[in-house]
This record gives sequence, C-alpha cells and structure tokens, in this order.
Amino acid sequence: MSDNPLNQIWSAVCDECKKTISEVTFNCFLKDLVPVMLGEGEFIVSINDTYKKNVVEEIYQEKLNNALKTVMGVDIVVRVVLEEDEEKILKAEQQSEGLSFEDFFTFQNFIVGSTNRFAHAAALAVAEAQIPQPTFNPLVIYGPSGVGKTHLMLAIKNHVKKKFPHKVVKFVRGEEFTNRFIEALNQGKLGVSLIDEFRSEYRNVDVLLIDDIHFIAGKENTQEEFFNTFNALYQNGKQIVVTLDRPVKEIKTLDDRIRSRLEGGFYGDITPPDFETRVGIINKKAEQSNIRLDESLVYYIAEHIKTNTRQLEGVVKKLQAYITIQNKVPNITIVQSFIRDIITDDTPEPIKIDNIIMEVARTYNVSEADILSNRRTASLALARQVAMYIARETTDLSYKAIGESFGKDHTTVLYNVNRIEEFLKDKPYQKELVEDIIKNLRHNANGGY
Repeated sequence: MSDNPLNQIWSAVCDECKKTISEVTFNCFLKDLVPVMLGEGEFIVSINDTYKKNVVEEIYQEKLNNALKTVMGVDIVVRVVLEEDEEKILKAEQQSEGLSFEDFFTFQNFIVGSTNRFAHAAALAVAEAQIPQPTFNPLVIYGPSGVGKTHLMLAIKNHVKKKFPHKVVKFVRGEEFTNRFIEALNQGKLGVSLIDEFRSEYRNVDVLLIDDIHFIAGKENTQEEFFNTFNALYQNGKQIVVTLDRPVKEIKTLDDRIRSRLEGGFYGDITPPDFETRVGIINKKAEQSNIRLDESLVYYIAEHIKTNTRQLEGVVKKLQAYITIQNKVPNITIVQSFIRDIITDDTPEPIKIDNIIMEVARTYNVSEADILSNRRTASLALARQVAMYIARETTDLSYKAIGESFGKDHTTVLYNVNRIEEFLKDKPYQKELVEDIIKNLRHNANGGY
C-alpha cells in the first residue's frame, strides 16, 4: 500500500486480522476492503460486492474493530459501505465536522504534562525544523505501552507533511521493518531481488520514523540493515526518530553499534501521566466527542485509571455512546461500570504458540516450518527448544498441550525446557536474547504501543 496514512492504518489492521483467520478466508472476504476515510468514531472501508459486505458485517465486524483498536489505540468502529456509496459519504463528511486522521494525531491534541513535556518539546522541535538539528538527531522516545509515544511519532509525520510538503516522510513499526526486510532477503534467494527496492524505500527519505525499534534486537541481519540505513540517512543530514518500550541500555541484545548511535541522540522519556495530565486528557477527549462531563466524574476517572491513556480515551468513548443513545447524564455508577469494562477489555491477550514460533524463527533466522519439523541441526534444535521454553514461561499451557502444538510428546517438551534452563545459566547473551523475545511477545500482547 502507499504511504497514505489511511492505507498504512488499514495495512496494519489487515496484518492483525491475519493472525486469527486463515489466509483463504482473508483473501475471500477481507482482502477487497478498501479504506475510504477516518470519520468521527468510525473508520470507513468500501467493497464492491453486496454479499461480501453482508458477510463481513455479520461475521468479521468484531475482529475488524478489535484489530483497529490494537493498531490505533482508540475505540473506533469499522464501517463497511458499498463502493457505489463512497462519493456520497465523502461529500456528507466534508460538510460535517468529522475528525480526520490529522485531528487524531496532532501536537494540538497531545496533552502535555510533567511526565511527557521533554518528549513533546523535542518532537515538536524535530517537526518544525527545516534542517535536522544535531541536538535532536536521532530523537529517541521511550516509555511503556499506552503513554503516547506513537501519537508523538504520527504528530511529527503529520506536522512535517503540512509544513514541508516536499519532504518525504516514512513511518514504520519495527516489526514491519523486520518482516519487509526478511521478505526482501527471501525473494532474493528465489532469484527476485527486492533488497535494492527495500533500501531505496527507507534510505531515500527526509524523515524516518520507526516505532518500537526494540523489535529488531537480537535479529542480526535486520540490525545490520538498520545500522546501514541509519548511517546513510545520518550522513546525508536526514532526521531519524525511534521509539522503544524501555531505555536502550536495558535492551541487552541490541547491537552495540546501534546502541552507540542511539545513545548519541536526544532522549525523551515518557512515563504514565500524572493526575493533572489525566484530567486534561479526559477533558480534551470529551471536547472532541462533543460531550460535557461533570468535574466530579472526570476526577473519579482520573483517580482510577492511572497508567494508560488509551483506557482514559476508552471510558470517554463509552460515555459518549451512553449520552448519545440513552440521552441521559451519566452518574458515578455508570462511570464505575465503564471503568471495569475498559480495564477488563485491556487485559493482555494470551500469548499464542504461533506467535512464539514466529518470533523465535525471526530471531534465530530459521523458518517456522523448520521449528515444527523433525530436522535436528544444531541451530534448529536450539530454536525449537527455546520456543518450547518460552511457551512454558509465557503461557498456562501444560507440557502435553505445548507438545501437541509442536508435534511432540510431553516428555520431549519437559526435556527441552530443562535443557534450555541449564543452557541459559552460563550463556548470558542467549539469556538476554530469550528475555528480549519474551518482552516483545508481552509487549505485542499488551496492545503494541
């Protein structure tokens, strides 16, 4: 898909959906959906087949909504329309005051507080600069999930595109960068060279924004490619911005050369918002949703949701729906129930064996099929044993259930888990590598950013 923000969002939504449905199903019913626009509270997509539209709405609506929430971090409903109705919908939306993509992720909509002030100031300085300032290049923003790192990244992108239309800006997530690079390498093995195209895409830009760069840690070839991309851009006076979920020094398996480059940049850390900032976020979201909340309710929400801004936004969205549908003023009981719902909804998804195998395969540079095979080369045996060990560490599955996922019996799993436990005791690098894999899996299960 193109660099259009709508296409980027929809591409990420499709990637999320592919994790839970088969390729055949996706190609049959979801592949032909085309992003149209982002309106107030809804993401509109179109399709030119009435039957497929009905199937998507009846069977896959919830999956699409959940995938969109994972990607954007806010509660927005996917609305499916027929292609023939697109023009009418766009015209109606242009006449209304619906929120655009830029309205969601701008510096104006970012609530500044004591916990994010430096990161916000640095991000704005980057977006305002016609030529990258050495002080802010690279800009490294780090913090836990749900505190606004991705909002700042997209705010930089939108601001630069408006202020400097001639500039080429590229936003990509660390996982996508890794997958695209691996795909380019694999195609090269088949005689089709995509690596030059890949390098051109990421090196011929004015601003490169990589979200969750920690995802490349431990992946030797991907790190080498990023290092070379970083050098090419930096030497040509281009801006680089990355986000991480923790300080660079805590990512033990990050290449020392990359760590050195990032540590030479400007650090903007974001911690969970303080009470005043949470109040500001709630009031801003209420204003955007065209609702008015009693101050006591705002304070109650701010006192009971303390770490995740997406949860604050989720409560406001539920209150907006309640006010619109019920035509009533919400009371403290309603707010309490919505807070319980939001906290339950945001409980991390259980880590799946398929995701463990995929992440281990990428890290150890082997295929997923090889991990599930009976081949016994040293590299494959290690990757297979690590995958079983991580499955035991991060899931509630029994040895028997894990064995069934790998086509092995429970005694094999028990043996491999014990062997890796012993192996990691005197292999500090391998231990750090496994820990980084587990952190990435848990980060993704927690909503990604």
